[in-house]
Amino acid sequence: MATGRDGHVILGINVLTLGYLPAAWQTDLLTPLSPLEPAYWRRIGELAERGTLDAIFLADGSQLGDPTYDGNAPRLDPTIAWSWVARSTRRVGLIATASTTFNDPYELAERLLSFDVVSGGRAAWNVVTSRDQGSANNFGLTDVLGREERYDRASEFVDLVIELWNSAASGRDVTHHGRFFDVEGRLTVPPSKQGRPVLFQAGGSPQGRALAGRVGEGVFAAELTLESALEHYREVKQNAIDFGRSPDDVKILPGLLLTLGSTEEEARRRSDELHDLGPASYSTQWLSQAIGFDVSTLPLDERFPDELLDGPLDTTTFRGSIGFRQSIFERIRQTRPTVREYLRETRYTGSGHGGFVGTPEQLVDRIEHWFRAGAIDGFNLQPDRLIDGLEVIADEVVPLLRRRGLFRHEYETETLRGHFAASSATPVLR
Repeated sequence: MATGRDGHVILGINVLTLGYLPAAWQTDLLTPLSPLEPAYWRRIGELAERGTLDAIFLADGSQLGDPTYDGNAPRLDPTIAWSWVARSTRRVGLIATASTTFNDPYELAERLLSFDVVSGGRAAWNVVTSRDQGSANNFGLTDVLGREERYDRASEFVDLVIELWNSAASGRDVTHHGRFFDVEGRLTVPPSKQGRPVLFQAGGSPQGRALAGRVGEGVFAAELTLESALEHYREVKQNAIDFGRSPDDVKILPGLLLTLGSTEEEARRRSDELHDLGPASYSTQWLSQAIGFDVSTLPLDERFPDELLDGPLDTTTFRGSIGFRQSIFERIRQTRPTVREYLRETRYTGSGHGGFVGTPEQLVDRIEHWFRAGAIDGFNLQPDRLIDGLEVIADEVVPLLRRRGLFRHEYETETLRGHFAASSATPVLR
């Protein structure tokens, strides 16, 4: 067990445009065009900064989402959306997801560093690889790259982007001739207030965790249980040590799906109502996509078969997140629910990412328990409906964390890397 923690937890918000549930748009608080209006994005930034949150995340995608399990089919380029938010905020970090599969390293390095400069040193890049067929087709490819090749490309891509960012400070040309990329030159963008963007990594595969330990400064993890979170935390921190880094150089922030209410009963009622407003097949479709198996073919009132839970994974054909799949299967093995019970349970406990349904006080209990146990450096919170869920986090959750000495009362630093450095001290790993 980890002991001796000080500082504060890191809190981010995963801005899934409207919220993580498909029915998030069905509220009088929004209009159909809200996510396309500057005022919506400005409000998100202002609420996050009102709560002195460390950062807000925005995902990217190269194809329209499937509304059966994705409530955010329209996508805006994160660097463009966050550039607008940067105008109305001063301190909150702005994290943009961008794929190493369908981007060019020179162009992306230039775009992200430019964004970091104009935001005053608040930018971060969440590194992902793309695995979906639709995105490949949009780029004129017949199929997406295999998993091993995607991660090999990602590793070289990240190293090259870092070289290019360093060239902005040193003024020296980069000469790179690798397996995937050839670059000779340097960036003409100057260094930012924090030097260069912070690097996040979001993969749970062995390759992803190794990349996080080698160069990552933050990990957007997927954890359903405290035990698996502890194991992942120790693995990535040890990876950092093995690469000659301090374990405090990389911060672990699991996602946490949230539904909050003034009472637990109210929170459960809200969760049920939002789920019932969405597609009837939402949970089944999402789970099938996450584990690479058609859950609708399983008997609802029987347990998940052992051959599914314990069978080998063919990583050459499975295109989902290995981290999500491992997290889901571990939870199923622990509780041994029927298929019907698990699909119902995911309304309250999450699927892939952990879930929480309850009061702000209960949420703070959860955050404190995992933080004190040494399983996290913070959480990347994902409200069911962002427009009012973020307000509760800023005005009710954060004050409770402050009273327990777990969060700052005001910003003490100006850059995102500064926020991380001023946050929690990594405990001794045992």
